[in-house]
Amino acid sequence: MKLQIDIITLFPDIFFGPLAESIVGRAVKNGLVKINTVNLRDYTHDERGTVDDKPYGGGPGMLLKAEPLFEAIEDLKTDNSLVILTSPQGQSFNQQTANELKDYEHLIFVCGHYEGVDERVRAALIDRELSIGDYILTSGNLAAMVMTDAVVRLLPGVLGSDASSEDESFSHGLLEYPQYTRPPEYRGMKVPEILLSGDHGKIAGWRRKQAEERTRTRRPDLWNKQ
Repeated sequence: MKLQIDIITLFPDIFFGPLAESIVGRAVKNGLVKINTVNLRDYTHDERGTVDDKPYGGGPGMLLKAEPLFEAIEDLKTDNSLVILTSPQGQSFNQQTANELKDYEHLIFVCGHYEGVDERVRAALIDRELSIGDYILTSGNLAAMVMTDAVVRLLPGVLGSDASSEDESFSHGLLEYPQYTRPPEYRGMKVPEILLSGDHGKIAGWRRKQAEERTRTRRPDLWNKQ
C-alpha cells in the first residue's frame, strides 16, 4: 500500500524544495509515497481567486472562506482519507501521532492561513486538528512539511533500515542515547570503552541508562510520564 499525501495550500511552490530532497525526496522517487500539492485558488470562481473574507462580528484579520475549502476537500477525499487541519488550536503532534498517521492510505493536509478557517469547514470536513507547537506561524505550510517528513520517514523501506526509526528519540518515550563514530579518540575526547567492547548486552544496558538519564535531565516532562 502506497501512502498518498495531498496538501491544500495557497503557496504550493514552497513545498517543492523541502519535500523533493533527502529522505522524503528519495521516498517519492522510489514510489513509496505520493505527495501532491493543491492550490486552493484553483477552487475559486472569481477573477481575483478570492479565498478569504472578513469575519462576521468584526475583529482583526481575514478568514479562509468555506466555499473553496469545501470544494477542494470534497474533490480529493475518498472513503480512505483522513483530513487534517494544521492549527495552533490542534492537538500536539508527536512521534506517536506520526506512527498513527503512517498507517493511513490517504492524508489530506489543509494548511491554515490568516486568522484561520470558517468554522463550518472544521465542523463538517476536518477529522483531526494538529499543531506542531505552542507558537504562531505565518501559515500552516511549515507545519504540513514537518508532519509530512515525520510520517514519510516511518514508512517501510524509506530509511536504509527500518530499525533506524525504532531507536530514535521519542520512539519509546525516551530521548535517544549518545552515539559515537570513528575515530575512537579526538582532541583528547574518548569514545566510552563499553561501546568498543563488543558486548552487545552491556552496550544495550548502557544505552538504556544513558537514554533514561538524558530524558530525566533534559525533558523531565517526558520522564514523568514513564
